Amino acid sequence: MARASSTKLKESKAARSSKSTRKEAIVKQEDSFDSENAIDRNQPGDPVAFARKRRYRPGTVALKEIRKYQRSTDFLIRKLPFARLIREIASQFVGEEYTLKWQSVAILALQEASEAFLVNLFEDTNLCALHAKRVTIMQKDIQLARRIRGQY
Repeated sequence: MARASSTKLKESKAARSSKSTRKEAIVKQEDSFDSENAIDRNQPGDPVAFARKRRYRPGTVALKEIRKYQRSTDFLIRKLPFARLIREIASQFVGEEYTLKWQSVAILALQEASEAFLVNLFEDTNLCALHAKRVTIMQKDIQLARRIRGQY
């Protein structure tokens, strides 16, 4: 019995030492592999790999934007380009020889009114497109909405 336990002990020690030598050999191989391919690895000035940008399913981002704009009360059109457009249209009506001065409040009032008009027009346009069993609005939907309204 004592001999059987001593032989098992020797075998287990041998097995442990062979496992550790195998691990050391694998580590040595990896180290040599790393040093050989160090040139292929990242060098200063190499392009950096970046994580892939998240892809949303079609329509998810549109719904998110709709909720965002319905919550906000900000202008949808930028103020400065709109002001330039107003000044240009006014100068075409009045003529180049007359220069008009605009109060900032007047331009903001025009912007508020024009955005409200456009939002209502697009709501009616969307209803026309839905009536035609479509989800995409088209030019003919805008024309129909304006014709039904009887304005402009």
